[in-house]
Amino acid sequence: MRVIRSKLAALLAASVTMAGCANGQPPLATVDYVDLDRFMGDWYVIANIPTFLEKGAHNAVETYERDTDGSIATTFVFQKDGFDGKRKEYNPRGFVTDTETNAVWGMRFVWPIKADYRIVYLTEDYSRTVIARNKRDFVWIMARTPTIPEEDYQAIIERVEAMGYDIGKVRRVPQRW
Repeated sequence: MRVIRSKLAALLAASVTMAGCANGQPPLATVDYVDLDRFMGDWYVIANIPTFLEKGAHNAVETYERDTDGSIATTFVFQKDGFDGKRKEYNPRGFVTDTETNAVWGMRFVWPIKADYRIVYLTEDYSRTVIARNKRDFVWIMARTPTIPEEDYQAIIERVEAMGYDIGKVRRVPQRW
């Protein structure tokens, strides 16, 4: 039974890895370097192409905290389907896979699979970021504040489109604090 589980886990991991390149587009370029200590903390989700878990999210916030083992403890919280909706919380774990840049992570929701997580845009002051995936299926526009100026949002959307994303799928995440 243990051998079957190991083979199944390897097959799943290989499938996820290959699926990231299946769209025929080149890998996404990341930022040159991420100072992990500066990146830690709260990030408000301004917009995204939502996963099935995130549909209907309001007041979405992702929080990162470095753990003693080098991994990133992550807390993702939001209200489901409205500002007064049921509070949802998820706790994936991030693993920096490119320690030269710190911009490529594996984000694990379910062991042993680590989803592609790339920091492809980060302002110099660490106030805004874009997290993307090579597969170009999901994207997250996040900021240290619950809102950003419309001209900044549009500039980021143009950047996301230039990466090969279908921006028609991007949804703003309602934030009201």
